[in-house]
Amino acid sequence: MFTQPKRSHFYKAVVAATALSTCAVAIASSHREAPMIAGLPRLDGSDFYMFRSYETGREDYVTFLANYVPLQDPYGGPNYFDLETNALYEIHIDNNGDSMEDITFSFDFETILAGVTVPVGDQNTPIPLVIAGAVGPGADDTANVNSRQEYSINMVTGDRRTGQSAAVTNAVTGETSFRKPLDYIGTKSLPDYPAYANDHIASVNIPGCSSAGRVFVGQRKEGFAVNLGPVFDLVNLNPLGAEDAVPNQIGNTNVTTLAMEVPISCLTNGDPVIGAWTTSSLDTAGSEPMQVSRLGFPLMNELVIGVPDKDKWNMSEPVDDGQFARYVANPTLPFLLELLFGDAGAVAPTNFPRTDLVAAIGGVDGLNLPAAVANGSFGGSAMLRLNTGIAPVGPTEQSNKGVLGGDTAGFPNGRRPGDDVVDVALRVMMGALNPDATQAPNNAVPFTDQTTVSAVEFQPGFPYLNDPLPGNASN
Repeated sequence: MFTQPKRSHFYKAVVAATALSTCAVAIASSHREAPMIAGLPRLDGSDFYMFRSYETGREDYVTFLANYVPLQDPYGGPNYFDLETNALYEIHIDNNGDSMEDITFSFDFETILAGVTVPVGDQNTPIPLVIAGAVGPGADDTANVNSRQEYSINMVTGDRRTGQSAAVTNAVTGETSFRKPLDYIGTKSLPDYPAYANDHIASVNIPGCSSAGRVFVGQRKEGFAVNLGPVFDLVNLNPLGAEDAVPNQIGNTNVTTLAMEVPISCLTNGDPVIGAWTTSSLDTAGSEPMQVSRLGFPLMNELVIGVPDKDKWNMSEPVDDGQFARYVANPTLPFLLELLFGDAGAVAPTNFPRTDLVAAIGGVDGLNLPAAVANGSFGGSAMLRLNTGIAPVGPTEQSNKGVLGGDTAGFPNGRRPGDDVVDVALRVMMGALNPDATQAPNNAVPFTDQTTVSAVEFQPGFPYLNDPLPGNASN
């Protein structure tokens, strides 16, 4: 299917420049990671988390956090960061290991305009702002709100477009419409934002479930940690240095989160292992929505997929991922790291094909490999996988290195907000899962982007990610 380009001799400086275009984007977890999605920020899926809920009393649930619209400056008014009304935002779950969706939660948004006007001379003139006075707390406090968003959720069983669809409803009111809180304009506009946002957490009835779940859609503080500036500067950092040397450089931005908590019993189908991924699709006249963003296993499009195929990856489905298998079996990032940091001791693994990466991405036998998938088979499916049979671990006991840190409830067995997926990905890329030091000389080296994260930095319960930063913090 692919034509191998002609190879020519590259000087080190030329290849290092190529590393800029590949690695710099690579480590920024799906933040504008492909050419097309860079021009569609409202549809850009930036991070996806899936884990057994570790909030006290909610251990029988799975939490999904799908983040969109990355790198939001808190002061980004006057229109802030609404989601696209001409699109679908979806969370897909595969519960039988065939790399196709069996359950889809489809979010559809609409913008409600109140048409607030003020008398100016002999005219009632519409105001230019989204609010006309202070708001909240209380989800029903819309008296001063000029523009806001509501959304509906459909649960689709089977194919996302042709399967059986039923509405997710508010467990208290029975309504099918939910309110999205305003973005955190500032402390004068929203004097108690935490309470206001919490009032938008809804208990929901999910079709076919005997227990209620929960949903929240709204702005959150960016939880992903990456040393982004130095990465763009030809990876101008020390990947063999201290892992907590630099504060999170995107930690002063916000993101929009679609959060759902669903009973485990409503997700599994005989096998405790489920796979999941998120998409966003733009409505097109006369045909089904066009998928433009996709995210499952973190950093896949950034660390693994080559630039010519990034848009293709975003528009594809896991069942067709076999077409990208060469990027997993023969990854380029280790080569580039050795090129840039060979003098410091970086040595790329030499085992090809990289069966260790195949296992990490396709499912680890004995951890999160679906029963229907043969051991070691890539299966054409790079999604986030979770073994729901593994008990959750509380925030103070979690290892931010997940399975590499001896914590099997963490990445790559799902992904929690406190899992440092960048450091884990760098280490696995450089051979951490290959015990043969002759093939992977750096298999015990603690590679890092020098920015870290941990569970104790987040809320201990739903929706876990922290309240957003205000556009203006003073009264």
